[in-house]
Amino acid sequence: MINSLFALKLFEAFSIERWNDRIRPIVLNEMDRSGHKMMIAYFLGKYEEKSGKDIEWDKIIYGGLFELLKKIVLSDIKAPVHRRIKDGYPEEFKKLNKWVVQQYEIIIEDQDLLDNFYKYIDEKENLDDVNFRILRAAHKYSSLREFEIIKNSNTMTPDLQRIEKELNADIKQFSDIQGLQSLILKQELFDFVTKIEQLRYQVRWGQSPRIPKTSVLGHSMLVAILSLLITREFNPTGKRIYNNFFAGLFHDLPEAVTRDIISPVKKATEKLPDIVKRIEKEIVSEQLYPLIEDFIEKELKYFTEKEFKNKIIENEEIKEVTIKKINDEYNFDEFSPLDGELIGLSDQIAAYLEAYKSIEYGISSSHLEQGKTYIYHNLKNNNLISELDIRKFLMELE
Repeated sequence: MINSLFALKLFEAFSIERWNDRIRPIVLNEMDRSGHKMMIAYFLGKYEEKSGKDIEWDKIIYGGLFELLKKIVLSDIKAPVHRRIKDGYPEEFKKLNKWVVQQYEIIIEDQDLLDNFYKYIDEKENLDDVNFRILRAAHKYSSLREFEIIKNSNTMTPDLQRIEKELNADIKQFSDIQGLQSLILKQELFDFVTKIEQLRYQVRWGQSPRIPKTSVLGHSMLVAILSLLITREFNPTGKRIYNNFFAGLFHDLPEAVTRDIISPVKKATEKLPDIVKRIEKEIVSEQLYPLIEDFIEKELKYFTEKEFKNKIIENEEIKEVTIKKINDEYNFDEFSPLDGELIGLSDQIAAYLEAYKSIEYGISSSHLEQGKTYIYHNLKNNNLISELDIRKFLMELE
């Protein structure tokens, strides 16, 4: 089970602002950017996979996590400075990378994860590795999209054209990646991605002032990371890691077109939750899924429909099962196991942290206090997953 120190360290990414030497029409933070990048990486990877390439999804997933962890520690070093250290002082750059991982030694209890972090950060960049190329392409494209958000607000900035030229040159290196071509040429995938980018503009806990304000996009990335870390407790198969991470990342996908409806409103009447779910499904089918190919649509539906239910695929049929059943009988790639309860748990932990940190900073409201108390009791009484010590996690925070 992830400990509170690690969870709070991850949460710092919501407070690390990007492009903070420019005029920004909205706050751009590292957690949002990381979530956007990993969504892009998913689509790029799916297209490469369809073209016959062997994609090692664990490299992409853990690479995305480790890059975020590095950014949290090195937030004060701007990208151009970081690049010059890397290119001009390789030995110091290696020492800097090692120092980054050392900052997590007292935070990360999972030694295997820590060892993999060391290994990842010590590896040389390999532009021939399709997995690395996908992650870098997603990284560069997400930076370009942020630039396009701030571009019109910074027309008087003298180096604006230089920045745009450099970003486009960086992206050109990856023009062989099919999905990236679709994004650059503004084809259907671009329209789909533009729709889901709206999750960045949707602020959670809309009735309550909070610090930091978190978006649905950033929240989704935190849920994905928590799902990944908790799933590791169960000696998971690779497909289970893949499903739980990306199901966590896309669990709020319908809100890209329906907006975030807060829980008390959703539960205002007995039948309203089911009605809202039905309407969300209809709108997503009308506005989102026509923009992507069938093979991606099918998997996104597996991730997002009954998103908090545990399920497997057996004989091409989706079946709901318990986590114990997955652990005992279905923890194999062929069954495509997905732990919906773990994603639901991660969703609650992320929401609890959002309320907890704001109240700790002295920004609160009755909605926030009530929400925190409600989530606390839900988590404290969570006996569905006996192997996870949720109470210990809550006690560490209190």
